[in-house]
Amino acid sequence: MPRRSDAGGRRQRGGKANRAALREGHAAVRRPLRPGPGALPHGRDEALGAVLIGFRRREGGGRRREGGIRRRRHVGGRAERRTKTGGKVTFCKTADLAIDAADAAPDDTSGRIDVTMVNRGSTTCSATGFAGVDIKDADNTSNPVERGQAQPRVTTLGPGDAAVFNLAYGIDSTGDSLTSPTDIEVTPPNETHSVPLAWPEGAGAIKGAYTDVQVYPTHTTD
Repeated sequence: MPRRSDAGGRRQRGGKANRAALREGHAAVRRPLRPGPGALPHGRDEALGAVLIGFRRREGGGRRREGGIRRRRHVGGRAERRTKTGGKVTFCKTADLAIDAADAAPDDTSGRIDVTMVNRGSTTCSATGFAGVDIKDADNTSNPVERGQAQPRVTTLGPGDAAVFNLAYGIDSTGDSLTSPTDIEVTPPNETHSVPLAWPEGAGAIKGAYTDVQVYPTHTTD
């Protein structure tokens, strides 16, 4: 019997000691940290370490979850783009375009010819980019026109819609022009078939050579 009493007393004292240590650990965490050159007391150091480990684990989990959300959104964005471009618009065919040229000079010194292309097909098509242009001269030579310094704009044509591009040059008012244009040969953007158009009546004479003429990208007429 005395042995049992001694064992019970030891267990009771051990339980009190454990509870006291636990309270000390909680108190160490709750006590504010004070800056100083010395290390933290051993009990507080361990308790603070446990708290920091738990915080880092929670923070790491949050980052992983956040990264997962970002990845899912990124994948979804790619899928959405694939869906949008699934029904890809094809380039306008020369056979589906009604093309004509007209003098559109804004004044007596700046020459401009507007070339209009109307989609007479039954489906939407793209006329984005630079048209190929050659100017035919009275001496039967063909002269390619250089591109102007401009960025193409997206030009999508539904049935019946029109796009236009411009030829720009300086007007020679001396009467001594070196050129005698008769026709304009136009190849729509991203096409290989061309159509001949008459040089617009009333258009000013070209100043300089055909290399001084520039073609600009297509754009809608809206």
